[in-house]
Amino acid sequence: MNFNPKKMKKIQLLLPTLLLVSSIALAQPGQVDKMNKGERKEKVEAMKIAYLTNKLELTPTEAQQFWPVFNEFEAKIQAIRQNRRKDSREGQDNLDQLSDKEVETLIDSEVAFRQKELDVMKEYHSKFKAVLPIRKVAKLYRAQEDFKRELLKKIQERKGEKRP
Repeated sequence: MNFNPKKMKKIQLLLPTLLLVSSIALAQPGQVDKMNKGERKEKVEAMKIAYLTNKLELTPTEAQQFWPVFNEFEAKIQAIRQNRRKDSREGQDNLDQLSDKEVETLIDSEVAFRQKELDVMKEYHSKFKAVLPIRKVAKLYRAQEDFKRELLKKIQERKGEKRP
């Protein structure tokens, strides 16, 4: 499976924001104010589970083996991304005020982040192959991308509804 670095960067930058915004956008009018961040995240996660289960056509046995591995994968990726957000939050906003050395450190940190994420993806690629047929592993990668696109589409539609 080839990973497009430019596409991965966009996904890495958009995913955390996408999850939060999508949960807000997908809520019924008036519900958004009543939902806290955790509830919105849970709603998106439930949608993702349903979407992936449907697209992968998991048997009960496959689902029983797949979901613990997938949840582990997601937890590791999320931890890496949270550390990245903490490390790069200030630097990206003040790029013009940083010294060349600070910019270099920021870029090196970004490359290291991408490598960590890729290492986790490689590790879990083997684990996914151990619990799913290879065609379903391929469908998983496709379904993850498709889910993100669907989420973006729903957010855009929702934003269009709110405009006067």
